[in-house]
Amino acid sequence: MPRASRTQTAVPAASPATGKTNVAVFPSSPSSDLDVTEAIRLRAYQIYEARGREDGHAEEDWLIAEAEVRGQLKSA
Repeated sequence: MPRASRTQTAVPAASPATGKTNVAVFPSSPSSDLDVTEAIRLRAYQIYEARGREDGHAEEDWLIAEAEVRGQLKSA
């Protein structure tokens, strides 16, 4: 669960399975690798849910989420 004291940014992200836009929430200024890892984990779970909770895509979901989160951090 995100800490209440942190500022967060909601970022629209298209689901690879449906093309629909989901809102991913990333820390606006991560203070550690742990924050980045948590943002990736949360986004990967959103992707999993958007796919209909279909098992067997954990690594793919993680890599997509990692690219999205790191891309958002670079552009911030």
